[in-house]
Amino acid sequence: MERSIQSSILVEIKNLIHKFVEKDEEGSILEEKYAVSDVSLDVKKGDFIVILGHNGSGKSTLAKHINALLKPDSGTIFVNGMDTREDENVWQIRQSAGMVFQNPDNQMVAPVVEEDVGFGPENLGVLTEDIWKRVESALKSVGMIEYRKHSPSRLSGGQKQRVAIAGILAMKPDCIVLDEPTAMLDPGGRKEVLNTLHELNQTEQVTIILITHHMEEALEADRIFVMKEGKILIQGTPVEVFSQYDSIKSAGLDVPLAVEISHLLRDKGYDIPQNLLTRQELVRWLKQEFESPIREKPLKPREHRNLEQKKGQPVLSMKNVDYIYSPDSIYCKHALRQVSLDIYQGEWIGIIGHTGSGKSTLIQHFNGLNLPTSGKIYFHGQDIVEKDYDLSSLRRKVGVVFQYPEHQLFETTVLRDVSYGPRNLGCGEQEAEKQAKQALALVGMGEKYYELSPFSLSGGEKRRVAIAGILAMKPEVLVLDEPTAALDPRGRDEIFGILKALHEEEKLTIVLVSHSMEDMAKYAERIIVINEGEKIMDGTPADIFGQPQKLEKMGLAAPEITYLMEELKQEGLPVNTHLLTASEGAEEIAMLWNGVRKS
Repeated sequence: MERSIQSSILVEIKNLIHKFVEKDEEGSILEEKYAVSDVSLDVKKGDFIVILGHNGSGKSTLAKHINALLKPDSGTIFVNGMDTREDENVWQIRQSAGMVFQNPDNQMVAPVVEEDVGFGPENLGVLTEDIWKRVESALKSVGMIEYRKHSPSRLSGGQKQRVAIAGILAMKPDCIVLDEPTAMLDPGGRKEVLNTLHELNQTEQVTIILITHHMEEALEADRIFVMKEGKILIQGTPVEVFSQYDSIKSAGLDVPLAVEISHLLRDKGYDIPQNLLTRQELVRWLKQEFESPIREKPLKPREHRNLEQKKGQPVLSMKNVDYIYSPDSIYCKHALRQVSLDIYQGEWIGIIGHTGSGKSTLIQHFNGLNLPTSGKIYFHGQDIVEKDYDLSSLRRKVGVVFQYPEHQLFETTVLRDVSYGPRNLGCGEQEAEKQAKQALALVGMGEKYYELSPFSLSGGEKRRVAIAGILAMKPEVLVLDEPTAALDPRGRDEIFGILKALHEEEKLTIVLVSHSMEDMAKYAERIIVINEGEKIMDGTPADIFGQPQKLEKMGLAAPEITYLMEELKQEGLPVNTHLLTASEGAEEIAMLWNGVRKS
């Protein structure tokens, strides 16, 4: 069934309801949960729409309805006038509204990147010559042209996501629905993808529907919809939405940096407009506010986490480590080059680098999952490369939580999953369960979770179970590869709260890989920068992020607060640029304000 609607409307949703129904073995209904509850909205052709919401708010379920992957339990969705409930419309709807999923592995179908990107156009009946033109254009737009002959299975998570986006771009849909497409990308890659989406939207009028937890990505949207518990909580322009600070926070979300600093300053009694959303807007307004001559004041160095001079033997040490993937083959890649570093007891180390820089390869050397092609690795002074070294003992002491922690879950219940490690190390059932319960307590998961299936949990809960599974083995070093990727701010803060407590109270050594510069600035004591397999920088967050231009050349960035303070300084305002958090920035601006008023 097709429907005659206004030509400007691409997606029309009326009173949509989608329920998840849990049944027992006999088919009786145990529970009904409304994933989407009475949602109505319209998307015009050429719109750039952003959907925000906590994990489990219904965002992804709504997105799958737009792509006709799900059918309404009640209500209607029309895409280009086609009813998603009608089976005969499904193929055309999916041509019209392409979908990029949160996990790129769900979309990989071919053994070679360029074939994967060409799969969609081929199924649409595009001529072979035109397919290859589309493939090349799409791969260039996401910065993956040099990987066209690679196997997707050999790419990092972020690289796979770029290929997935290219596969949709090659189909030239009217609308692209993207579910957290930048969650696994480095800052440079995230910027590239967002620029690509905006260019497609502005020059080719492709409608974009973007689901994200990055608030800065929402600032250039035409409209924003904020979801909470299956309903639309707030909708409107960025100014209309982000002016509702308390409601956004109550939904478990963040706000852009300029909005956060403005709010903090208002709390201090300063009269700041509600409509300042971007760094540039805040800088312009502050410059005008401080037009009167500002008395230069000596900048007192702010206290930051300092790198203490560590004494004694490091817990883990790498000396001139090289690692080559698939030597003597067409897939040969020099992943690590002459890497040397020491990790000491009780440190919190952050590792940053562009997608494919070698970060994941590096940390897999820490517990012997990878062994160096050349060079040495020592754990408590013992060479782990020696043939008689007990790698199983090392993996008990150096626990690794991988990029997709949910892939580490496999048992029937949470308790059995977390107790698997201790059982595998030879603990009896009773002792293994005891250690599992202790570990679950550390991550804030009590008795009510013990008998639940790990696969029934939310994304954040799955991450906590995966971390507990490592903690149950009582490691000395906890290594985490993007542990908060694709989590909402509330889930992210829960994970970091757990890690902070483990670090401070249990004295656990933590090594964290992340693409979030804000998280690194807030939590890490020391940051190591990896670029093209080499260790380029190693220092405090203030030292590392005080060199934003150098980071940008490597596809990275400094936290937003660094750029804000640099821009204020360029406008002649005497501010300290070595700040790491929004609260520090608000305090610095307040001090400047007071100085101006006194003068």
